[in-house]
Amino acid sequence: MPAADTTASARTESRTPPAERPAAAPAAKYLGWLFAVAIAAAAFNLRPVVTSLGPLLDQVRDDLGMNPTLAGLLTAVPSLCFALFGFAAPAAARRIGPIAVITAGMGAITAGVLARSFAGGTAVFLLFTALALAGVAVSNVLLPVVIKRYFPEKVGPMIGLYSMALSAGTALAALVSVPLTSSLGGDWRYGLGSWAALGALALVLWLPLLIARRERGERAAGAAAPARLPITRSRTAWAMACFFGLQATGAYVVMGWLPKIFQDSGIDKGTSGVLLAVTMVIGVPVSFVLPNLAARRGDQRLFVVVLASCGIAGYAGLALAPAGAPWVWSVLVGLSNCAFPLVLTMIGLRARTAGGVAQLSVFAQGVGYLIAVPGPILIGRIYDVTGEWYWPLGFLALLLVPQMLFGLRAARARHIEDEAVHPAQRARA
Repeated sequence: MPAADTTASARTESRTPPAERPAAAPAAKYLGWLFAVAIAAAAFNLRPVVTSLGPLLDQVRDDLGMNPTLAGLLTAVPSLCFALFGFAAPAAARRIGPIAVITAGMGAITAGVLARSFAGGTAVFLLFTALALAGVAVSNVLLPVVIKRYFPEKVGPMIGLYSMALSAGTALAALVSVPLTSSLGGDWRYGLGSWAALGALALVLWLPLLIARRERGERAAGAAAPARLPITRSRTAWAMACFFGLQATGAYVVMGWLPKIFQDSGIDKGTSGVLLAVTMVIGVPVSFVLPNLAARRGDQRLFVVVLASCGIAGYAGLALAPAGAPWVWSVLVGLSNCAFPLVLTMIGLRARTAGGVAQLSVFAQGVGYLIAVPGPILIGRIYDVTGEWYWPLGFLALLLVPQMLFGLRAARARHIEDEAVHPAQRARA
């Protein structure tokens, strides 16, 4: 998920002299191509840590003795890691530079994915999964920073490349995890561990960039920190954080549990992986179109309602007849998950300045991911107690009601700078 694009760009961008930019010299042109390939490779690695696991979750649970509640904890780990390490990434980039942090992130992904495939118990598996997700979190935050710093004239195309690679990695991992595991002898350890090869490839691409740029952090470069807003005074900021958290809850439950839901209805593992891939792929074209449409309107309340309605219909279908029209339910749930690009667009529209956007993004995503942590755990617990998916899916559909309400509040055309001020300042104004 490109979850803190605006945040990291505004908080960690340093002023790079024109001579240091990739297009400034012929030799730097080739470095620019290496940057582009490395960015795509890194983005490709940001979701297979999660989506490769879903289709194989039953095998992992059986082998490690993991009950449904612990499996729910496993699906909650991404949100927790994104919240904790997402907060830390801009500060780390200010100290040592974003390229160094991303390179370390690729190393963490590679090591975590490989090591967890040799885990002998649930605790170790969770620990190394968290290591990989820490790498995902910091890279997800800082890749857009590198784009803005080194491709200042091509931000749009490079963000498009980043988004396409991220979506492709998400869908491919869900699609091929089962057949890949089967081709490697049917052992989930080889199937999951093989994704470390892609992380290693990305690491190999980023190491020469780290050496070539010899980048310094913003503090070393003397950049000034942006002015701080008392953002907790803004009702729009709180509504945005809650909207972000609730949509993330649904997204990570889907990535972690959707294949299991289909498999329990009699659909084979391979097809369940393809159905998960459908929910991911549907977001690729929508993610390109929706932000442009949303930005043209004064508010985005119509889109909030439409996407939530798709989710309610999709979850109802999964609860009542999962094998009846699985492709339809996958498409509807995938459309509902497009609340993610919508909320990122709204974050950019709800502040007047780049500094305001940055602070809103840190607040909304940090608080939002913390809100999302209990959801997958609770879903696993409900399934553990009831032994069926009717009640967990009903709970997810119910969560879309407050998501819609918070989204309607966050989608109104106003700015946090008008709300995030001290009462005395508001009275003088």
